[in-house]
Amino acid sequence: MNLKAKREKKLGEIIDFAYKNSPAFKKRLENVGLTPSDIKTIKDLQKIPVIRKDDLVEIQAQDPPFGGLLAVSPSSLKRIFQSPGPIYDPQGEEKDYWNWEEPLKAAGFTADDVVINTFSYHLSPAGIMFDEGLRSIGATVVPTGVGNTELQVRIINDIGVTGFIGTPSFLMTLIKKSQELGTKFTIKKAFVTAEPFTPSQRQTFEEHGIKAFQGYGTADVGAIAFECEYREGMHVIENIILEIVDPSTGKALPPGEIGEVVVTLFNKTYPLIRFGTGDLSKLLLDKCKCGRETERIAGFMGRIGDAVKVRGMFVHPGQIQGVLKRYKIFTNFIAVVTREAERDFLHLRVETTNFEKAENLRDEILKSLRDVLRVKVDRLEFVSANSLKSEKKIIDKREWK
Repeated sequence: MNLKAKREKKLGEIIDFAYKNSPAFKKRLENVGLTPSDIKTIKDLQKIPVIRKDDLVEIQAQDPPFGGLLAVSPSSLKRIFQSPGPIYDPQGEEKDYWNWEEPLKAAGFTADDVVINTFSYHLSPAGIMFDEGLRSIGATVVPTGVGNTELQVRIINDIGVTGFIGTPSFLMTLIKKSQELGTKFTIKKAFVTAEPFTPSQRQTFEEHGIKAFQGYGTADVGAIAFECEYREGMHVIENIILEIVDPSTGKALPPGEIGEVVVTLFNKTYPLIRFGTGDLSKLLLDKCKCGRETERIAGFMGRIGDAVKVRGMFVHPGQIQGVLKRYKIFTNFIAVVTREAERDFLHLRVETTNFEKAENLRDEILKSLRDVLRVKVDRLEFVSANSLKSEKKIIDKREWK
């Protein structure tokens, strides 16, 4: 049985299961006059409307905490996370729940590796995602999370850490800190994600003897695609169905055309079916020299929604608005994201009708924003009412080289 046939067999099973156990999915089919018997092939998926990441916030708010999408008893869940939005992400009992084992193995991670996992273990699922993927392989995990660069460099040196999981910019930071401290840097392999991986970063890693691979996924879905040894695009993992669709119609686009990444999971805990990530990419035409049967995408090529990823976390305009509307003196805002020295900077300009009161509230607002966004606002500027003119609430001015 080839990969397409295997996927379509799993598709039939998950459609039936979700229809019987996920009230929200059953309603979704009934709203367009469908039953499980109408969805037998990958092509049939186009009959089902796309449900997007931005929709989850409203759906879950109307029917907390999972919007009727959960297909098992909440008491059977292993963990519950909260991603920016807010969006609640369940974790079931399945081994390697988020499917990161396949990408990590492709990147050369083995049971002999000792790996620092620099993603956060707090609230959002990224840290646990990779922790479980690494443990599924048998690797030893050092759960460092973010920050504490000097301590992390010492850990790398003391333990003889061989692998890194995190953003490429944080790996650059650790390399520079190690050079400043004059310590040994034993990392030889890295798996990076959550932000663009530039050619200059890859070259720097290679100069330090680090073989780095990048992956692509989301907090809701887990792993979606990954680089093989040839690094020519990203292979879609075997355990999902991926479509590139026209964002306005939800119809699948042919290889080579840029559209929204839409995925269907074979996940009986939280069966997201035709889930629109809001990310843009395209299917590549040619076969990879590695011989894998899976299709490939070009990687992250932008977003269709309003959210922008800053230091690995999505920042939604609604989150900022939610903080500012607590006060009656703010009328509008624009957030600008820039990048300097391998770090994202978030600059927030806020219209106010009372400058004195706004300044008195500055520390309180910055703390509230950090609690909600989970990203620090580097600069908060107050400006006169009706002075900001922009269609977008978050403007991304970063250049990736």
